[in-house]
Amino acid sequence: MANAEATQAAAGEVMSPRRRSPVAALEAFVGRLVEIPAALLVVAEIVTLFAGIVARYIVQKPLIWSDELASILFLWLAMLGSVVAFRRSEHMRMTVVVGAVKPATRAFLDAVATCAAFAFLLLIVVPSYQYAYEESFITTPALQISNSWRAAALPVGICLMMLFAVLRLMRFGDSALVIKAALSVALLVALFWLAAPWLRPLGNLNLVIFFVGVVGFCVFAGVPIAFAFGLAVFGYLALTTRTPLMVLVGRMDEGMSHLILLAVPLFIFLGLLIEMTGMARAMVAFLASLLGHVRGGLHYVLVGAMYLVSGISGSKAADMAAVAPVLFPEMKQRGARPGDLVALLAATGAQTETIPPSLVLITIGSVTGVSISALFTGGLLPGLVCAVTLSALVWWRYRGEDLSHVKRATASEILRSFVIALPALALPFVIRAAVVEGVATATEVSTIGIVYGFVVGLSIYRQFDWRRLMPMLVETACLSGAILLIIGTATGMAWGLTQSGFSRALAAAMTGLPGGSASFIAVSIIAFTILGSVLEGIPAVVLFGPLLFPIAGAVGVHEVHYAMIIILAMGIGLFAPPFGVGYYAACAIGRVDPAEGIRPIWGYLLALMAGLIIVAIFPWISIGFL
Repeated sequence: MANAEATQAAAGEVMSPRRRSPVAALEAFVGRLVEIPAALLVVAEIVTLFAGIVARYIVQKPLIWSDELASILFLWLAMLGSVVAFRRSEHMRMTVVVGAVKPATRAFLDAVATCAAFAFLLLIVVPSYQYAYEESFITTPALQISNSWRAAALPVGICLMMLFAVLRLMRFGDSALVIKAALSVALLVALFWLAAPWLRPLGNLNLVIFFVGVVGFCVFAGVPIAFAFGLAVFGYLALTTRTPLMVLVGRMDEGMSHLILLAVPLFIFLGLLIEMTGMARAMVAFLASLLGHVRGGLHYVLVGAMYLVSGISGSKAADMAAVAPVLFPEMKQRGARPGDLVALLAATGAQTETIPPSLVLITIGSVTGVSISALFTGGLLPGLVCAVTLSALVWWRYRGEDLSHVKRATASEILRSFVIALPALALPFVIRAAVVEGVATATEVSTIGIVYGFVVGLSIYRQFDWRRLMPMLVETACLSGAILLIIGTATGMAWGLTQSGFSRALAAAMTGLPGGSASFIAVSIIAFTILGSVLEGIPAVVLFGPLLFPIAGAVGVHEVHYAMIIILAMGIGLFAPPFGVGYYAACAIGRVDPAEGIRPIWGYLLALMAGLIIVAIFPWISIGFL
């Protein structure tokens, strides 16, 4: 999954170092105070879950409190990670519109985005405190402590994000611009508040006003997606219903606290670990020795390497960052155009969305109740089908490539690269075997991969850079917080949709489509391609997964088959310009101007769509090995 661009434009920081330094120093100091415990929480989660595996499987004396402690620490990790992401301006947002306007307008929109985020945080800070207080009356079953120790993470994280929002606004050089942005946001909030008596009688038309109008306006204005969702669902509940606002905080807590989602930060860290230890480089070198001498060979290597690395890391950004720096220099030397390289990199990002342990697979399992093990098994062949369709296009495009200057690897060189890569190639099989054999759950298995990566990195590859460990832990917390806050606010939004009766109306409409399951699948592909482009994959899954999966079952579509279809559709949207932020992440990782890749990527996206249609037509590809 991709991070968004900075929320604060450089145009908004035109002030002298003397005026700026106290605020910047305070921001850096407080930021460090948040980053250290966030990093330590990642370590604590790894140790707690791995200790649970050892105690249960080796010592055979289960730690009955391990899951409970992991759950408590996880909410703190999610909230502190959200704070780190807010400070670094790495919450996911759409910047296509913001990036296309003049610098002065862009600076204003950036200030508006910060003010809008602050407004949402200000609106829920009191309900979050009330929620934490109510949780104090609940005692945890294993540790026998008050549940407010866990729930307190919500108001603490919200207050810290508010602090960083204020500090960011203080760092803007144009105070008049900040005041204008703040007044604009305050005016919009006041207008909606005053319109409450007219909104209530509108019934479900409010769903369009808030969940389409408000969300769409905020997203295209550059407000981070999590806060756009939050503003919309807060406005809907506060102005059109009599629901206590503490319920919204409870739904956010529920969305972020699924223990299965603990796999998100752990697999993110595992992806960073395999890049740092050189395991990813070893796998790529082996594939290059096999195929580097054929026409388009390194392009096939890129497709294959992304497939393999995706079987270790759950993060697409981590996958692309591990593969691109290894392959791109040699591919450019062979005459490949940078635009075509980044287009194929983005396409492989979409192709490998179904490869376990994909974060989207984990999220679907969390919000819909579909078996994670079944999703992990069902995701392998759809990714392989899309790899074949991409490779077919690579063959066509590079069938005339001149390889007269390329030396073919000898059998001994191939064998040597295979022996070097063998410990890295074994990792995906270790992860899968641990889940299938019942050694660890889908949540815990990432810790086995992490321990394996540490051992192999230290003893075999010997490329373990201890100085990078702290930044990797902070990066893990940051990306996890950005993802989990979206899941939290999207869960609240999905709950609001369900309570309104929209899900029943949607079910009736979708089951009544002419053509039965075929029409339902076709509509789903179109809808999730658009949603993946505008909202990214995880928010779209959390928002619509609980609504659509029961409908899929009602029209006769297997839940795992349906999961593969919508994941691939969302992946195509996520990496499709001009809105898909995954495409811009690929360009940033490959250091290529986005304009260079727009033309060649459409061919790859059509190849992916062909693969998606094959997967949709033949359910066996997804469920044949279940």
